[in-house]
Amino acid sequence: MVLATLVLVGFLAALVPLSNSLIEQWARRDLELRSELVFNSIRDRVEREIAGQTQQLVPFFERLTADERIMALGLCDGGGRITVATSRMPSGLDCRIPAAIEEAPFQARFIRTRVAGERLLIGVFPLAVAGQPASLIILHELGFVADRIGEARWYLVIVGLALLLLVGAVASLIVGLLQRRYMSAVLASIQDLKAGRASRPRGVMDPGVQEESREIRGLLRDFREKIRQEDGTPIEWSPATLQDLLEKELPDAEVFVVSNREPYIHNRDGDRIVVQRPASGLVSALEPVMRACGGIWVAHGSGSADRDTVDASDHVAVPPAKPAYRLRRVWITEEEQEGYYYGLSNEGLWPLCHLAYVRPIFRDGDWQQYVAINQRFADAVAREATRPDPIILVQDYHFALLPRMIRELLPKATILTFWHIPWPNAEAFGICPWKEEIIAGLLGSTVLGFHTQAYCNNFFETVDRFMESRIDREHRSVVFGGEETMVRPYPISIEWPPAALLSQQPVATCRQVVRERYGLGPDMKIGVGIERFDYTKGILDRLQAIDELLIRRPEWKGRFTFIQIVAPTRSKLTSYTALQKHALRITAEVNARHGSEGYQPIHLVIRHHEPEEVYELFRAADLCVVSSLHDGMNLVAKEFVAARDDELGTLVLSRFAGASSELSEALIINPYDVQGMAEAIGRALVMGEPEQRERMRLMRSHVRERNVYRWAGQILLDASRLRKRRRVQEFQIGE
Repeated sequence: MVLATLVLVGFLAALVPLSNSLIEQWARRDLELRSELVFNSIRDRVEREIAGQTQQLVPFFERLTADERIMALGLCDGGGRITVATSRMPSGLDCRIPAAIEEAPFQARFIRTRVAGERLLIGVFPLAVAGQPASLIILHELGFVADRIGEARWYLVIVGLALLLLVGAVASLIVGLLQRRYMSAVLASIQDLKAGRASRPRGVMDPGVQEESREIRGLLRDFREKIRQEDGTPIEWSPATLQDLLEKELPDAEVFVVSNREPYIHNRDGDRIVVQRPASGLVSALEPVMRACGGIWVAHGSGSADRDTVDASDHVAVPPAKPAYRLRRVWITEEEQEGYYYGLSNEGLWPLCHLAYVRPIFRDGDWQQYVAINQRFADAVAREATRPDPIILVQDYHFALLPRMIRELLPKATILTFWHIPWPNAEAFGICPWKEEIIAGLLGSTVLGFHTQAYCNNFFETVDRFMESRIDREHRSVVFGGEETMVRPYPISIEWPPAALLSQQPVATCRQVVRERYGLGPDMKIGVGIERFDYTKGILDRLQAIDELLIRRPEWKGRFTFIQIVAPTRSKLTSYTALQKHALRITAEVNARHGSEGYQPIHLVIRHHEPEEVYELFRAADLCVVSSLHDGMNLVAKEFVAARDDELGTLVLSRFAGASSELSEALIINPYDVQGMAEAIGRALVMGEPEQRERMRLMRSHVRERNVYRWAGQILLDASRLRKRRRVQEFQIGE
């Protein structure tokens, strides 16, 4: 087998130079034929007009350069001057090149040369103009030849791998047969051991037999591990896996995360300083990654004691109990916050990207603040970077301009931008007054990620509608301004196992604690909803669905209560304060209509909850409702699934949340259909434990395998591939 493999490798190696030569010859001949075809097609017209106003030929020549293989066309006179040229004609080229025509004045000539670092093929065609020697030159770039050669090498590699796999499959079959015979012998030995063991007094074993038994157990362990690897069992992504990936694929890489929200906030509480973890899906996803990777997180310092806890360089080590990375805080004034955060980001881009039927508001002053803050963060990243090629993970819609700004300051940086909210269709995004600037900013990224392929497709359509660019849908990339941006779906997730779950009491204990806290009886069914107070979360529709359930199924009065936890957010915006007032009014109406002494159908709790409190509620609940009207992913759904290690509980999930494409075992609902949502909640209340376990087991398996470390790993692996490709290209240019 080894000999056959060596022969095969040698044969393929011999093919490489031959294929390179053939491809280069074919490519040259293709360009020569193309030049001759163009010349024969336009010769008569050029000769007619050459005696007149030759500048009229410029637009005609420009149209011909639309052909992707034609770089430029020009007209030369007998004095060696270019009299007509298209826009891409190299400045270093003159008409002394056509002097070779004197040797054969009626023949076309093709000359290979290098001008301004570019490899060119120049076709020189004499023109029959009475008394006025002239010639037409047609320029072709030869850079694509190297691409063709590279593709041919890949094809040869694929063919070689296929043949090697075939050889390997035959070898594996033989080894498998030998292993089976070996295992039969091992099992026979085990039976003999059992027989010998049975004939001895209890607890007594011959030393020789004991040693042989230990050896066989070791062999069995090795065999099981071999089978696990060959079965293709999915890799278990963890902090250690992510660290190994960084060490192997991105050694010595400097990693940055840039986000508006910081992972740890220091606030004053009387005379003491307390640390708060914000209620943010972005922070929940990225904070475990940074704990695994290290590096620097650049974010807005928003806490009342944030300035008191940083060093002279505005750094603070986090997490406080066990520092693993540095938080670099950027300061924003209240006036700037009004324009950048509350204005353009959350009154403009947020409703623009979410189909929640709230009209976006765009103000020029907000846009100016948005530009200024994006530049401030770009400057902060550039100052923090100690290497010319850091890896920078830019997060969310607050920093649409940041990738392009960082690219200008750190041209070699690998910029990975992730858009945590939906991307709308091109028609919807077209209402933004600064759509071109935002798209251009995002296309400064090396990789641009969205939650789903549908959002990637929307982005491609938006770019196609509004920007002069080249979209390669096959390779899922956009070339803009000479730079390529990969556009990929990366469904975000949570850490596994969640850190907040490790300190939790058993489910029965959590249920008892929550029932005592809210004054609930031992037989009371509990539903929960946990999110920020945002109009995209469908909170009002959810409360109305509880009302509808109790109207249709009055037997649940006194037997079911719904605990709605909401964290205050963006309270300066009118749409958010109006939402809170409306939610309070609906809750009061439902409780008045269906409640009684000692019983409230809805408990609306408006305050921030720490992750440990959230997981306690998840473990105590019989069902969780996630009814987002439009959501990029919604990690609350995945957190509920992760919290239920008892494999019980039911998830009621909106089809308009990105998580619905992954957690299909949930009860999927249309959040705009209040009656349908009420029916789904009623079904969840009566679902038997076997069905709950089957659904929850499948969802937990998915979240475990596709956790946040896998999400980060996929992005960083793509970054690694692109960095390696760029080094190869730089090496080729250097040659």
